[in-house]
Amino acid sequence: MEKLKILIIDDEQDAIEYVKAVLESIADFEFIEAVDGLEGIDAARELIPDLIILDVMMPKMDGFKVFYELRKEVATMHIPVIMLTGVAEKAGITFFKKDMKNFLGSEPFDYIEKPLNPEKFTRAIKKVFELV
Repeated sequence: MEKLKILIIDDEQDAIEYVKAVLESIADFEFIEAVDGLEGIDAARELIPDLIILDVMMPKMDGFKVFYELRKEVATMHIPVIMLTGVAEKAGITFFKKDMKNFLGSEPFDYIEKPLNPEKFTRAIKKVFELV
């Protein structure tokens, strides 16, 4: 069986490594990394991953704009997206999935605050791939 591909879009290498470590405890995934929103969109278009883990605060293009762009394209609109953000911790602003639908017309599969709670993150991943 072919490995499931997960695209991780985050400008912080430590965050990418942490996400990979948590995911490796669930299953043997193939990881694709992108360090900014533009690189992430290109990778999603080219490789059509099974899941996208998307940071919100990034250079060149933030995660909200990336999500919006991915949802506009037929090739990427079906890909589940789990958004990660440290906005609440840094700015005291909290977002919810329904907020995304109100602002962008679509909502991500899940929206998880940083620092990541490994149990919550693991549950979300298992739910995406129906491993529960």
